[in-house]
Amino acid sequence: MASKWLLLNLTILTVATIVCSSCAGQSPQASNGATTSQTSVNPDGDFSYKVPDGWITEKPSSSMRAAQYVLPKVEGDPEDASLVLFYFGRGQGGSVEDNLARWIGQLEQPDGTPSKQRAKTETQTINGLKVTTLELAGTYTAEMMPGSGSRQNKPGYRLRGAIVETPKGSYFAKLIGPEKTVAHWDQSINEYFNSFEFK
Repeated sequence: MASKWLLLNLTILTVATIVCSSCAGQSPQASNGATTSQTSVNPDGDFSYKVPDGWITEKPSSSMRAAQYVLPKVEGDPEDASLVLFYFGRGQGGSVEDNLARWIGQLEQPDGTPSKQRAKTETQTINGLKVTTLELAGTYTAEMMPGSGSRQNKPGYRLRGAIVETPKGSYFAKLIGPEKTVAHWDQSINEYFNSFEFK
């Protein structure tokens, strides 16, 4: 009788050990899955991109500019195109909608049509990042300096913009220039947008 009781206890102990070992085996897997998920959206990562050949890198003229570039003009255009990448900090810079509306408001249509009706916007995922792009042509009428009241008056211009949402905050890439010059650089602008990464 004692041997049967001992055998029963050993059986129960063996089953319990197997069950516990199974639980312990699952635990690291669950932990690894969570770690992988967190690593893929590391808030301490860096925003990066590839600068296309032919673009001229300039020293940013303010602390709000993460980078700025000149895209040389084509023959017949009055000036170069310029692209500025703005970064204001985590949670700063306003919403995507507010920035799109501000950019659209910087261009007027010669026939009086509201620029919002002509604007082309698209939201897509690029290398895991949500990117909203804008394309619009018209007369460029942005203020020469914020708050100055003096405005540009440049007909035949085209704006291409991209707002990139990252775990570190949004980045705002705004390109403006004469239509022919911007058209000349269209492919490299697309390559620049498609190179956006955060890691």
